[in-house]
Amino acid sequence: MLSRIPIDLATIGRENIDKEILRVGIIAELDAINLYEQMAELATTDEMKAILLDIAKEEKTHVGEFQTMLLRYDEEQVKELEAGKKEVEEDILG
Repeated sequence: MLSRIPIDLATIGRENIDKEILRVGIIAELDAINLYEQMAELATTDEMKAILLDIAKEEKTHVGEFQTMLLRYDEEQVKELEAGKKEVEEDILG
């Protein structure tokens, strides 16, 4: 099942539209990764599995591109990603 865009982009103000476009792009790419990896698991030939996994890998690159741009536009996102990373490291390391 593919995600629905959680927000009507037409209602977003000009000051936030680029950030929201990037977030929607990330959602779409994550959906594509899930779809291609799930199809790869179902594929009956190594050739088909390989191409689907290669395409999924390309989509992961796209996530990285969108995230890099989002981090340029959203300082709060940068801070919260770092906070999340720190929390996980504390939980894992004790």
